[in-house]
Amino acid sequence: MSNDATPTPSAAPTGRDQYVIGVDYGTLSGRAVVVRVADGAELGTGVHEYRHAVMDTTLAATGAALPPEWALQDARDYVEVLQQAVPAAVAAAGIDPGDVIGIATDFTASTPLPVTADGTPLSFLDEWRENPHAYVKLWKHHAGQRQADRINALAAERGEAWLPRYGGLISSEWEFAKALQLLEEAPEVYAATDRWIEAADWIVWQLSGTYLRNACTAGYKGIYQDGAYPDRAFLAALNPDFAGFVDDKLAHEIGRLGQRAGGLTAEAAAWTGLPEGIAVAVGNVDAHVTAPAAQAVEPGQMVAIMGTSTCHVMNGATLAEVPGMCGVVDGGIVDGLYGYEAGQSGVGDIFAWYVKNQVPAQAFAAAEAAGTSIHQHLTDLAADRPVGDHGLLALDWHNGNRSVLVDTELSGLVLGMTLTTRPEEVYHALLESTAYGTRRIVEAFSESGVPVTEFIAAGGLIKNPVLMQIYSDVLRMPISTIASEQGPALGSAIHAAVAAGAYADVREAGAAMGSRTVAAYTPNPEAADAYDALYADYLQLHDYFGRGANDVMKRLKARRRAVRA
Repeated sequence: MSNDATPTPSAAPTGRDQYVIGVDYGTLSGRAVVVRVADGAELGTGVHEYRHAVMDTTLAATGAALPPEWALQDARDYVEVLQQAVPAAVAAAGIDPGDVIGIATDFTASTPLPVTADGTPLSFLDEWRENPHAYVKLWKHHAGQRQADRINALAAERGEAWLPRYGGLISSEWEFAKALQLLEEAPEVYAATDRWIEAADWIVWQLSGTYLRNACTAGYKGIYQDGAYPDRAFLAALNPDFAGFVDDKLAHEIGRLGQRAGGLTAEAAAWTGLPEGIAVAVGNVDAHVTAPAAQAVEPGQMVAIMGTSTCHVMNGATLAEVPGMCGVVDGGIVDGLYGYEAGQSGVGDIFAWYVKNQVPAQAFAAAEAAGTSIHQHLTDLAADRPVGDHGLLALDWHNGNRSVLVDTELSGLVLGMTLTTRPEEVYHALLESTAYGTRRIVEAFSESGVPVTEFIAAGGLIKNPVLMQIYSDVLRMPISTIASEQGPALGSAIHAAVAAGAYADVREAGAAMGSRTVAAYTPNPEAADAYDALYADYLQLHDYFGRGANDVMKRLKARRRAVRA
């Protein structure tokens, strides 16, 4: 459908407020927020949990077991977010839907799926519904590591100019590794794929009837640099049948961030209860879209979006190569600056795994008796102890290492446990480990000439003040915090306001609609000194297991795959 096929609505009547909707697609749920255009006030929220959640052990359609390192989703869940969360948010806000002038979405990435020429996911078709390769490959699908290794080796051998833009390594989480895995493990599904599309762009297609690739995902996850993708010769050297991947299945018009992709279609208007024809913004990534919501779009302001994983994004005035960064993209966050990205593949996921699988029943009973959550209970038990009291040190690699090692074959480690180690002590050590991982990322940027001058935390984990203080102490930096509890959704709403013409650009909209608390946490000098010593030990473990001195983690994963095969 062309943009001209949908009517453009008039603005809200004079004297009435205008509103926009931001929809944040996370790992387990989607949330919609109604935001006032004038000042960014968040008036109503709706949340919808994905019915299929993350399929990482079995395929829901058949009950068949999935191999290790797989993580799939069902795109039907994404449409249900529009049908459920958006109307709920509008109802909670108590506004007239006719006063909504735009909607924008953000997504996890890289989260691609194979679709037909009209955008139908292959998993929706009876012919393919039982084939796991027909489904969405979620960002944390790591089963394409073998393909990623080959991409990296070939790119290094050929001296591909784009490789340094990604810190020297392409992740198995990104588009090309996942597509190459699809070709080599399910060539029949690959052949039926007309478009290999990011979920961020697919949902905009469903809303507007227009397919545009967004500049953020294309640059960071799709190896799109200086106006080009990897060439046919490179792709053919990976696999002759992969030569046409870019031309045949990937390349498409790329939309700028904050651009109007099209108008809301009649079908999408019926799903959401919003007026047909209102502006639909070009898609975006959950981390990058958050920066303007935190008023953090100037060079040196690093935003850490802390949830199941953590993504670190920052603008810079100059182009630099940072080892292990996920990418640097011209205009990847806002126009006119280079947007940098790094990240940790597991943060909240690590805490959740530990609580679900390792914490004894008596701890849950104690938490219930205290009237608090198990996470809060474990945090409180260890909160007032001196740094180092538990005698533990952990590596935060339970879901691999995204930055700075870019290696999903690495795994978690807790060192120092004894017969007297308590559950809350291990939990506290895991909290600390994620702070050490963030410090390594911050140092990598500073060492590469891209200094971090302000650290801003966003995401669900900022609700834990103990964790935030640990980060401040470990980093030896003040921690600013985003004022919104729905940073990505607010960021999307900001982009919706720009797409609707309410603001000239994302910077202007962010200044009016975003907010943050500067230096909400400041480092404790005594604790910072103690963490310096522990961090030095962390670095030794980091390099010993992560840089080839001892590849036992990789050997263990290889054995596991062999046994399960």
